[in-house]
Amino acid sequence: MDLSPLWISLKIALISTVITFVLGILIARLVTKMKKGKAVVDSVLSIPLVLPPTVVGFFLLVIFGSNSPIGKFLDRLGADVIFTVTGAVIAAIIVSFPIMYRSTRGALEQVDPKYVDAARTLGLSEWKIFKKVILPNAWPGIAAATVLTFARALGEFGATIMVAGNIPGKTRTMSVAIYSFMQSGNRDKAYLWVGIVVAFSLVILIAMNLFTDSFKRRK
Repeated sequence: MDLSPLWISLKIALISTVITFVLGILIARLVTKMKKGKAVVDSVLSIPLVLPPTVVGFFLLVIFGSNSPIGKFLDRLGADVIFTVTGAVIAAIIVSFPIMYRSTRGALEQVDPKYVDAARTLGLSEWKIFKKVILPNAWPGIAAATVLTFARALGEFGATIMVAGNIPGKTRTMSVAIYSFMQSGNRDKAYLWVGIVVAFSLVILIAMNLFTDSFKRRK
């Protein structure tokens, strides 16, 4: 049995989740500190959440396609995005970022302001307050967001197939493999990959719930 769709999916999901984790926390922190224009910025950052993944894939093709300025620049550097794992990672980051960002922003905003005020009276810098006060209190929400982001990236299909295509052993993820096997009439393999995806999703959700319950009991 060819397990390459599993390893490709895990590779894409892990890389995109790490990048999204860092970007999500940093950008969520910046947005929570904004005084004006927060609603507009929040809406722009959340657009991929409501757009069909194929639309996201279309925009990525326009941006990174060989006829675009960015595409031509990357081509001169010998860096390919379209029909590569890199393209799949970018697609996964775009579609999963709103989950990480919005959940993290909500977790940061729920931290009791009195803890932050107390830290300021002790003379802690803003960075130390964020690191030692805000992050630990917001961590359950951030951890849950990270797990959901990974799950979203693992199951991404629409944007991935448009940007990365369906190249066996190279860009064919589990979701794309299911679509491909169904299209070719190979239902047995399609059912097998559906079972694998469902199993992974259940493990992810169970792990998230166990972590959340454990954190609540410690508090």
